[in-house]
Amino acid sequence: MSFLIDALSVAVVLSTPLVYAALGELIAERAGVMNLGVEGMMLVGAVSGFVVAVRVNSFTLAFLVAALAGAALALVHAVMSITLGVNQVVMGLTLTVLGTGLSSYIGSSFGDERLKGSVGTIPIPLLSDIPGVGEVLFRHDLLVYLAPVTVAGSALLINRTRVGLWLRAAGEAPAAADAAGVPVFAVRYAAVTIGGVLAGVAGAYLSLVYVGSWSDQMTAGRGWIALALVIFASWRPVLLLPGALLFGFIDALNFQLQLRGVSIPSPYLSMMPYVFTLVALTIVWTRQRARHWGMPEALGIPYEREARS
Repeated sequence: MSFLIDALSVAVVLSTPLVYAALGELIAERAGVMNLGVEGMMLVGAVSGFVVAVRVNSFTLAFLVAALAGAALALVHAVMSITLGVNQVVMGLTLTVLGTGLSSYIGSSFGDERLKGSVGTIPIPLLSDIPGVGEVLFRHDLLVYLAPVTVAGSALLINRTRVGLWLRAAGEAPAAADAAGVPVFAVRYAAVTIGGVLAGVAGAYLSLVYVGSWSDQMTAGRGWIALALVIFASWRPVLLLPGALLFGFIDALNFQLQLRGVSIPSPYLSMMPYVFTLVALTIVWTRQRARHWGMPEALGIPYEREARS
């Protein structure tokens, strides 16, 4: 039982950066902009947040700087893909390469640095004392608790508000939305920027909370898993939570099995989350294509007002 509780508790922590990064990408994609640079934005957020935490010893400021760093990189993508109409796939891949190189350069002298403090856990009174459930769900840090709140708030915003209607219209039928007075370009810029903010926070969570140090390319492909999660969730915010927990649990099994000395080569255990991602993505995408369900109609297509018919 302790093995399962430990694995589930680690899964909640590992799912947290996935939730933030995937939610940011989902918001951008619902506005019609595909950003494959999530991995790069997470890395820039991770290194910038860690540098600030080491130099200033303020985790609040570190997360703020990480969010701004992710937003700055996202704005590059927005200018190139929304204003200049550059291919979004190519630009996103370029952003990943840029973020990877930039984070390696900034963090080159911080590999041996360690944080002076830590982001403390906040046990929820009474709930944290529940056997099993309390340890798994109610003995974590603030960002873990904020993740489902952020997802629920985003779901309400997207589905129940005028701003959410504008967001969905920009991703489904930008020409019709523009004709109806929706500021399509502003909506897309805002969505991509918010995506960068959340990706930066996700990266900082890895360096400041989960690992507590900086290492080159420490996201280890989690940005790509976040992209897969958006498809896995069918572009619905609420479905991100169970999806992220599932991927986090598979990742947590890797660590728990290694700690218990299971006689499986560690490279095979490390492959588990990514193999599972491929399998899940293939199954879900096949079902969605058959039903024509989920993906915004104008996703990845640059909008040109002059070409509106």
